[in-house]
Amino acid sequence: MINCIAIDDEPLALKQISNYIEKTAFLNLQSSFDNAMDALQFIAENKVDLIFLDIHMPDLNGMDMAKSLETGPKIIFTTAYSEYAIDGFKVNALDYILKPLDYATFLKAALKAQTHFDQIQTKPDDLQVSPDHLFIKSEYKIIRIEIKNILYIEGMREYVRIHLENAKPLMTLLSMKKIEQKLPDSSFMRVHRSYIVNLNKISTIERNRIIFDDVYIPISDQYKEKFQKYIDNNFLI
Repeated sequence: MINCIAIDDEPLALKQISNYIEKTAFLNLQSSFDNAMDALQFIAENKVDLIFLDIHMPDLNGMDMAKSLETGPKIIFTTAYSEYAIDGFKVNALDYILKPLDYATFLKAALKAQTHFDQIQTKPDDLQVSPDHLFIKSEYKIIRIEIKNILYIEGMREYVRIHLENAKPLMTLLSMKKIEQKLPDSSFMRVHRSYIVNLNKISTIERNRIIFDDVYIPISDQYKEKFQKYIDNNFLI
C-alpha cells in the first residue's frame, strides 16, 4: 500500500483527486490539504510515500515545495499549466498530469508510482538495526551507533537529529515515526511529537520536563499518561 496525501487550494480539484486515490486499491489516502505549509508539517510527523501536488498555490507553491522535498516523498504534479512539465521532471517528479483530470489519466500515473515503489522495495532500509546497535546514513556516510549511547532523538521536519553521549549529534533523513518503530520500546519512549528519549539515560525530571544537561525536553499532554505510568512503575516509595 502506498501512503498518499493530496494538496490543492481548489476545493473541487482536491475533492476529485482525493476520491480518485480512495478508489484505487493500492493507494492509501492519509490526508488532504489546501495549502503546502500544513502539508509539510504532516510530512514531518508521518510516513508519506507519494504526494499528488498542485503547482499554483498561495504562500508556498507546489514547485518550491517539491524542491524542498527532493529526498523525501515522491511527487505526481496535478496542474492546469503544461509549461511546468519540464520543471516538474527536474525535481524528479514521477509524473505530471494535466487538469481537468479523468480517472484513466490518474490511474496511469498511479500505476507508474506503483512500479517505482515495487522496484525499490527490495533495496536496503535507510535504518538498519540489530539488538545493540544501528546503522544510519549521515553526510554521505554510513555510521554505526550504539543504541545504549543515544540520549534522545529530536525531530526536525523530514530529518531527525540523534543526540549521543560524549559525541556530536548526527542528522539523518528519517521520520520520527520510522525511527520510533525501530528502537526497543523497553528503553525508548516518545514524550513529544518532536522528541524520543532513552529511558535509561533520564536522571532528572522537573515540571513535566526531562533534563539532559542544559536541555529541557517537554512532555506533551499526548504522551504524559504513558510516561507517568512508566515513572509510577519504577517509583521507589
